[in-house]
Amino acid sequence: MKRRRARREDLGLRAGEFAVLRRLNTPHKIQAFLTALRQNFEPDGDSCRPVRVVLRSRSAHCIEAAMLAAAALWVQGAPPLLFDLRAERDVDHVVALYRRNGCWGTLAKANGPMLRGRDPVYRTLRELAMSYFHEYVNKRGHKTLREYSRPYDLRALDPALWVSGERDVWDLVERLDAHPHTPILNARQIRTLSRQDAFLRRAGSLLQYPKPRRRQVS
Repeated sequence: MKRRRARREDLGLRAGEFAVLRRLNTPHKIQAFLTALRQNFEPDGDSCRPVRVVLRSRSAHCIEAAMLAAAALWVQGAPPLLFDLRAERDVDHVVALYRRNGCWGTLAKANGPMLRGRDPVYRTLRELAMSYFHEYVNKRGHKTLREYSRPYDLRALDPALWVSGERDVWDLVERLDAHPHTPILNARQIRTLSRQDAFLRRAGSLLQYPKPRRRQVS
């Protein structure tokens, strides 16, 4: 379904659920909504929850928030696009992708300060991906970003799965992983990378929501 603007019946949402997405009628409002969501620390194991479950729980991690942002963009008439940032010795990061005045930007959920959304000022997808490069580090300070994907149009996937469903959307994870990716570095460049310095690592370790303590089992 390549409908330009998603209607409530297209998404399979209840009136109240759709009203939330309809109110998010600018990228600024969408990003503020994502930022206010609690962090999903996946206490019951890995998850990739659809938009309906995120709206109900008011919590998300990156790909869950990206799906919600993409749905809100679709309601406003923009294509629902995802953008996958693939890392080495680290976790991938998935964001929603949009375009304004010929330039790309992203909408994103991150518990730390460095991997959040980007304003639409980047002329190419590579330029956009590289805006994440310097701050995309693992706990040892290694710069880990290696590839970025082509835009993935969520209209290729049934909204009954990724918007109004109740089950984890693992099919999307597999599709996004198989989607074409472009390397950003060659082997020689990787060998010359420096580690992020200790001061920046401390700044990057700030968290909006503290990780819950593990329960002690007696």
